[in-house]
Amino acid sequence: MIQIAQKTDCCGCEACVQRCPKQCISLKEDEEGFLYPIVNKDECIDCGLCEKVCPVINQNERHNPIKVLAAKNKDENIRLKSSSGGIFTLLAESILDENGIVFGACFNDKWEVTHGYTETKEGLSAFRGAKYVQSKIGDSYKQAEVFLKQNRKVLFSGTPCQIAGLKRYLRKEYDNLFTVDVICHGVPSPKVWRLYLDKILNLKDGQHSASSHSADKKTRIGGINFRSKSTGWKEYSFEVTLSRTTDGRKNTIVHSDVFKDNIFMKAFLSDLILRPSCHLCPAKAGKSGSDISIADYWSIQDVAPEFDDDKGISLVLIQTEKGNMLYQTLQNKSEWIETGYEESTKHNGGFKEVCKPHPKRADFFRELNSPETELYDIEVLVKNTLKRTDVQKIKHLIKRTIRWIAKK
Repeated sequence: MIQIAQKTDCCGCEACVQRCPKQCISLKEDEEGFLYPIVNKDECIDCGLCEKVCPVINQNERHNPIKVLAAKNKDENIRLKSSSGGIFTLLAESILDENGIVFGACFNDKWEVTHGYTETKEGLSAFRGAKYVQSKIGDSYKQAEVFLKQNRKVLFSGTPCQIAGLKRYLRKEYDNLFTVDVICHGVPSPKVWRLYLDKILNLKDGQHSASSHSADKKTRIGGINFRSKSTGWKEYSFEVTLSRTTDGRKNTIVHSDVFKDNIFMKAFLSDLILRPSCHLCPAKAGKSGSDISIADYWSIQDVAPEFDDDKGISLVLIQTEKGNMLYQTLQNKSEWIETGYEESTKHNGGFKEVCKPHPKRADFFRELNSPETELYDIEVLVKNTLKRTDVQKIKHLIKRTIRWIAKK
């Protein structure tokens, strides 16, 4: 029987929920907004399958990739719509061209992040672009297993722990399964995301009350982009587009911040609102078992400046021979150069390094759940929590100076 003694013991992959033969495991959201499994002990038959499929209990060995690439999609339009170099779209199209299935993270009608699948290239647009919220896997592992047993090719994309969960759930290797994980900094709280989105919608209507009908307002959202390239790839922006009709005319309202100024992105990148298990991630450094890992090649300006055009470059880590064979199908549709592993991860430590929780993380969530904290205070709460003391500012300045001198 799966038992979560510490919050760090569960990455939220949901493999245990889907594999349980008695369906006696459900998910419950905690006070931080993360889902954890709850076992109905009256229905449990102690078969132990939930423990066997858990990627935290059963971790793989770390390993380095067999090949490291800097790559970009030759289709400039697709690359513009993608978070980095648009390589995921090419991988997915390759599978779809063979009557395959592609799974990925997408928004539902409440603008929550969930997992879904598509059998068409048109459906890939929902999976394109970063989504900095933990997705709900739902029945995706079960659905993928059905397609695999039908001998259809399946490309399953997700965070490293989700790929590790899928592999454990399946309990066998499939030649027709291809997995792609997104190098992950960590997954932010869905609860904080809901509160932040509600705040934006309320402010757009000139309201500051938690009692306003945010659910109705979410139906008017036209799109959300965590990584808009309207201000460039390296200085990307967070954007929310709202559409509404007034006097018969359709107006589009855009909420946009450069990521460094956006309060949700600040909370995410400062490690303030990540899932506890992210700080002891069970799937980094190749432990997920994926065939290919993809991310932004943030150090490309140092490694190969001639390849950098600030439109997005993908870091592609080929993990297996199967992944290498899949990437070879993209030869005519992508531009790429091979680079070294150490230099590629210089500014992409998320592949092999876990992040430490923000020292005020516990204070933040305690305050967030205080009865006195109103919906519209989420921005103030994040700002106040992230305020640095004078000592911290001096230390930060010293570190920046040392890094600057080191580059000279």
